[in-house]
Amino acid sequence: MADLKDEKRPQFGGRFLTDASQVFQHNAWDNVSWDEAQEAEARLKVESNTKTKVSEAQQRKYEEEAARYWDEFYSQHQNRFFKDRHWLFVEFPELAADQVALMTPDSPSYDKQESSLKEHSSKVLDHLTSKTDKKLVGSENEVLPVESDTNQKEMHANAVHLQSSSQEGYPGSSSTLQIFEVGCGVGNTVLPVLRTNNNPNLYIYGCDLSSQAVEILKEQPDYDPCRCHVFACDVTDPNSVLPFPDKSLDVIVLIFVLSAINPERFQFTINRLASYLKPGGMIVFRDYGRYDLAQLRFKDGQSLGDNFYVRGDGTRVYFFTQDKLRELFTKAGLVEVQNITDRRLQVNRSRQLKMYRVWIQCKYRKPAAS
Repeated sequence: MADLKDEKRPQFGGRFLTDASQVFQHNAWDNVSWDEAQEAEARLKVESNTKTKVSEAQQRKYEEEAARYWDEFYSQHQNRFFKDRHWLFVEFPELAADQVALMTPDSPSYDKQESSLKEHSSKVLDHLTSKTDKKLVGSENEVLPVESDTNQKEMHANAVHLQSSSQEGYPGSSSTLQIFEVGCGVGNTVLPVLRTNNNPNLYIYGCDLSSQAVEILKEQPDYDPCRCHVFACDVTDPNSVLPFPDKSLDVIVLIFVLSAINPERFQFTINRLASYLKPGGMIVFRDYGRYDLAQLRFKDGQSLGDNFYVRGDGTRVYFFTQDKLRELFTKAGLVEVQNITDRRLQVNRSRQLKMYRVWIQCKYRKPAAS
């Protein structure tokens, strides 16, 4: 197990590179600033790798068969692809809290609430690092599942099952703390929350485009159907059915998932998810930022559109800016709590390589008076 001192970092980390000659003394540096030259070089790389677009016919195939590509991904990797996600409860202490208080940054008690949540998350992290199965928890280098068209037979069966139940009797209806993860994959958020948040009133929902991922998750020993309900679903499809009513969720989790959706569906998806939040409920978000190493590594001919690419395995990825996310969430009627770019420098000391990662983390809350 890694040194716990390295695991229990403050938000966005606390190891700063002040002497460039010491860059290879550690594996990673936090909050690394880019100068104008580095930004210009990244911009040129993106211009170079977007000159040739994927044909319209191929783009339609990637869109229409998105579920198949993700099923193939999980069939190959099962639950072996992901590493520890020790930052989960540090960055999102709301997931470890006993309740999600309906506060905004302007509330007099907000700072006290945040401090309390972080203190609680530190205790949770001790529990996580001692008991987590490393194969089940993801890292920021991962590609996570996305919602799009999926196996039509399973989707239809799922929809019929959900529509047959009344809103009053939906799974988890008696719980007072309800969390929903979109793109739950094989449990990279669901399972750690189940293990660490012992609130008896907690209920977790998870959906994924890949029915293969959902089945793998259900087979995990920590999966508890009494506290959790996961299902295959395409949340970008307006005809898809979700198992809970509007204004019922406390927290919606979007971690490395929105980036895999067609950008044309971004606004609809966020609008739809916002409608399921209780007044005061929150969306927590973390995903790829513009000029992340993954974007710069794409070759010409893999571009689907502006900052949108297809990987070699057929899965897709978009790279965000803070402004783009602010526009999406605020248009959905949500209030910004956090919108931060996390720039990390990772190094390979044996090969003397520098790898610049860029992620964006956000929290947006539904107004309490909504």
